[in-house]
Amino acid sequence: MKGLDLSRKYYETYGKKMLEDGFKDCLPFISAGLVGSGSEVLGFDDEVSRDHDFEPGFCIFIPDEKVMDRKTAFQLERAYAKLPEEFEGFKRQKINPVGGARHGVIRLEDFLMEKIGSRDGELDAYTWLRIPTQYLCEVTKGEIFYDGDGKFTAIREKLAMMPKDIRLKRLAGHLLLMSQSGQYNYRRMVEHKELSGAGMCIYEYVKHAVAAIYLLNNEYMPYYKWQLRGLKNLDILSELALPLEFLITESNDISYVNEKYDRIELIATAVIEELMSQGITSAICGDLEKHAYSVNDYVNDGNIRNLNILSGVGE
Repeated sequence: MKGLDLSRKYYETYGKKMLEDGFKDCLPFISAGLVGSGSEVLGFDDEVSRDHDFEPGFCIFIPDEKVMDRKTAFQLERAYAKLPEEFEGFKRQKINPVGGARHGVIRLEDFLMEKIGSRDGELDAYTWLRIPTQYLCEVTKGEIFYDGDGKFTAIREKLAMMPKDIRLKRLAGHLLLMSQSGQYNYRRMVEHKELSGAGMCIYEYVKHAVAAIYLLNNEYMPYYKWQLRGLKNLDILSELALPLEFLITESNDISYVNEKYDRIELIATAVIEELMSQGITSAICGDLEKHAYSVNDYVNDGNIRNLNILSGVGE
């Protein structure tokens, strides 16, 4: 059973009744679901995932102390702790995972502050540029089973899509770094016989190519170990997963240089074609650097457009 299904079923079997019977007056102010960290939130969990941080459980998001005092929050925590320890053959964990509790009672404002640096979900342009997309992914993915006042759902919907200017600014930076690492520096490092350096160029190229592909899909890139897995499910350029995997899994031995460079150019060509298809570049060439600056020119807000082209590449 997938973790999200397990969580939903556990909530429907025990959590819903617990909340309705013991905390009826609180229902208008709380949300319940599975949101945040963990492969199960993305639906990427499997048998291997169950060796840690996997259990029947769900999140209960509560408002600040002005709406729900500490005593009520504590009572809610105790009620959650008393729910059955075993469900569908899985046991609840007795210790919190590294990084804190993923399930149970969580102040919504604290959760948002930890993930995106904002207690109400409002982000200014500069925060949008700096925040790692994995945290936006963690806030907006998963599932809400119940949302009393709809507040959390409204925040998730507001954050579900990156503003266009931010998306273009970030995309421009990743394109530039694709150009530098793959189209330019990779061959130079090979010619210098710096094969370890060439390997680093490959890593950088793949890293920024993956980021660019997520941006072209208008999707948030998840935690690094799930990025290629998630890329395979995207609507646009998912076919590039195989050449990207080739670049990072095959040897950096000199015999692979031409084959790897062919893959670098294949990926670059596909990305450029998509840029042109979306109408966000005016450059007509195979040089990703020229397309990077052209994409940056499409940023409407002059203050954002005039920032350093790499201002949105901070992951």
